[in-house]
Amino acid sequence: MNTPNPSTLVELRDLSFGYGERLILKNLSFKIPRGQVTALMGVSGGGKTTVLRLIGGQIRAQQGQMLLDGHDVGRMQQTELYAARRRMGMLFQFGALFTDMSVFDNVAFPLREHTTLSEDLIRDIVLMKLDAVGLRGARDLKPSEISGGMSRRVALARAIALDPDLIMYDEPFAGLDPISLGTAARLIRRLNDSLGITSVIVSHDVTETFEIADHVVILANGGLAAQGTPAELRASTDPLIHQFVHALSDGPVPFHYPAPTAAEDYDRRSA
Repeated sequence: MNTPNPSTLVELRDLSFGYGERLILKNLSFKIPRGQVTALMGVSGGGKTTVLRLIGGQIRAQQGQMLLDGHDVGRMQQTELYAARRRMGMLFQFGALFTDMSVFDNVAFPLREHTTLSEDLIRDIVLMKLDAVGLRGARDLKPSEISGGMSRRVALARAIALDPDLIMYDEPFAGLDPISLGTAARLIRRLNDSLGITSVIVSHDVTETFEIADHVVILANGGLAAQGTPAELRASTDPLIHQFVHALSDGPVPFHYPAPTAAEDYDRRSA
């Protein structure tokens, strides 16, 4: 065990992970500050969701450490890992609600699975969590009877049901209209501050994410490309960071997938 740092909840130390011979993360090191909203950003396939899976212990690093409060998640036995996961909430991409359960039962699910609370107390907690996301009145509806944006908010209520220390969001803004997107972003910020939790957001939405993030980590080519406040990254002169933050098509990240030259491809005589 490492000595916990009171200002850091999660830390990656020289971490490497890959699938077979394909290395996704290589010697990656960075810290996730306690009590803040940290955004994990970068080009598609850069390892952002992989980092979330490593934090949750779904996969284990081949090298290095994934530390939660000084404890290496990769070395935890099953009992320790389950205890660590109870300190985490997860908002899956597109919500991942149980379609055959009501809104109420979706939010009650982790409470019924992981506690011995009475149904009366569970009811009070569920209504409080739904009220926090503005959906107490939708408790008896099924996921098919509410909008995509509302489903995401129900999933968020479920994620905070056990009062976690850490909430991870995997593309929380994907597929949302501008109103729902803005609502979701403000809700993430408000819940982080009011509950005193730590939030990690994987997102490609630069504008909305930069509005609510305290700290931004940009991954590229399996490593750390940059980190800092949104203002610092907006002002970066690094070509890759500048291209990503300003959504430019021309830069270190090419538009074209590697291929032979056009002359070679179109020269039928070489066929």
